[in-house]
Amino acid sequence: MNNSNYKIATLAGGCFWCTEAVFERVEGVQSVIPGFTGGTIKNPAYREIITGRTGHAEAIEIHFNPEKISYNELLLIFFSTHDPTTLNRQQYDVGTQYRSAIFYHSENQKQIALELIAKLENEKVFEDAIVTEVKEGGPFYIAEPEHKEYYSNNPDQRYCQIIIDPKIKKLKQLFTDKLKKG
Repeated sequence: MNNSNYKIATLAGGCFWCTEAVFERVEGVQSVIPGFTGGTIKNPAYREIITGRTGHAEAIEIHFNPEKISYNELLLIFFSTHDPTTLNRQQYDVGTQYRSAIFYHSENQKQIALELIAKLENEKVFEDAIVTEVKEGGPFYIAEPEHKEYYSNNPDQRYCQIIIDPKIKKLKQLFTDKLKKG
């Protein structure tokens, strides 16, 4: 399959170190790029994003093969590995830059996201209401190089052990059949 057949999903589930680490391990995912989207200024730097004043969310851009993993399956993993019920917060990370959001790239992606959220709400999967924003994708700005593969490059860092390790364990528990081999 050539790269032109890959699709893009853009997701924000708190710190992009966490979401990148999760989706790098998923079969059918070609690449995961940490960055920023959903804000008001062009080419923001990380130091600006973390102030919360630019309106951007820390997000990841996932390039995936829809013949190996569907958009719906990506969203199921997304909802299972972060808390979509906390507004502008994921554990210790607080601010609008850590919000839960799905930035869709087509009407089909929008419909899938809205239908899945409705299903999760109807089935009362979460104790509290889902606050995940569903918004049309806009410009995506790639984060500085030190953020790429942060978890893989810093597994002994305390944040990685306390915050990211449990997400990886949950991924391995719930989605064994969706993990990359080896």
